[in-house]
Amino acid sequence: MRRVLTAFFVAALSGGVFAQESIYKLGPDSQRQPGVPQGKVTKLRWEHSAAYPNVEYDWWIYVPAQYDSKTPAALMVLLDGAGYASETGPVRAPTVFDNLIHAGAMPVTIGVFINAGRAIGDKTTTVSTAQRSIEYDTVSDKYARFLLEEIIPEVRKTYRITDNPDGRGIGGISSGGIAAFTVAWQRPDQFRKVVSHVGSFANIRGGQVYPDLIRNSPPKPIRVFLQDGTKDLDWKYGNWFLNNQQMASALAFAKYDFKTAWGEGGHNLEHGGAIFPDTMRWLWRDYVARP
Repeated sequence: MRRVLTAFFVAALSGGVFAQESIYKLGPDSQRQPGVPQGKVTKLRWEHSAAYPNVEYDWWIYVPAQYDSKTPAALMVLLDGAGYASETGPVRAPTVFDNLIHAGAMPVTIGVFINAGRAIGDKTTTVSTAQRSIEYDTVSDKYARFLLEEIIPEVRKTYRITDNPDGRGIGGISSGGIAAFTVAWQRPDQFRKVVSHVGSFANIRGGQVYPDLIRNSPPKPIRVFLQDGTKDLDWKYGNWFLNNQQMASALAFAKYDFKTAWGEGGHNLEHGGAIFPDTMRWLWRDYVARP
């Protein structure tokens, strides 16, 4: 299973699962525009995890040009961060953030792009698929605690970010999509905005339970964006498109603030990347920063 998931994961980040002439194209908000101030992206490494001992992480911090420590910035965490942070990738989140912040369509936002971990000293791969599944597919609060007790405090050593959970979002692709939902589900006191691209709400490590949990639990104050396509995975671990539709049905039943974007694509970021600017507009539509 791990080798198969690895192939899907690597291809998904490059937009290549179920390869075809893409019907999804990046728009102007995903391209560099003249006169738009450009934020700074800094690559870092985390090698001191208490939650996941002997595991190291590549991660990046994006700081917009408009950042001013007088007002706490919003926070957007994106899992499988390299695929989102790339200037030439299918999402180009820093470029989108630059354009939308400049236009006033999203708040001044610190971006944290973080990859799943790998064993310290492992030079054979940039991501350990087994470790990624442990972190992302497990239905518990452990990954939320990793972010809240290790990564975010490290960010706060240098930058001022909001304590308001409505000013904190998290997203990801595939297993990163379910992980983003899990973080907000477990800790809505810290994160209340979720983006899931082709989320793996499937029977990998118990994620198929979410529709029932949503229907039978008191509603949580989280906002959820779900994207998926008709050509997504369909195999023994579940049907991804059906699972995402079941998530949407449960969110509607429980009266959550949510939005779906169903397309014709497969298990990749092509559709999610093309609509990422509008996703951010919807996610942040009513947020007001407080000093």
